[in-house]
Amino acid sequence: MDKKYMMPEDRSLLEKAKELRSHMTQEERKLWYLFLRKHRFRFYRQKIIGHYICDFYCPQTRLVIELDGSQHYTEKELAYDMKRTAFLESCHIHVIRFYNGQVNLHFREVCIEIERTIKERIKE
Repeated sequence: MDKKYMMPEDRSLLEKAKELRSHMTQEERKLWYLFLRKHRFRFYRQKIIGHYICDFYCPQTRLVIELDGSQHYTEKELAYDMKRTAFLESCHIHVIRFYNGQVNLHFREVCIEIERTIKERIKE
């Protein structure tokens, strides 16, 4: 995996990303403080990549983790998410998504899935 690959960044999103970091959802806080914050691989919250703000990003594994609330169930949001995922994949970034309910009800399984994905990514 090429660790020197520079990520495109829309600097006009800096204030929005900062605001989102300050006002994380309950599920984002749970995943961040109980799992990702002290993970052996560094994760960034609300990372700007291109014209998008990703919930969590790990540059060493080129992994984005997205947590989807009920707003992601609309056709418009599903189309937006697909477009964003296609862009990220074009940057050689893998995206995994979890619904908020999964984080709330099956937290251990979410963490196991993230670990499994990380192991796959570091083999590449």
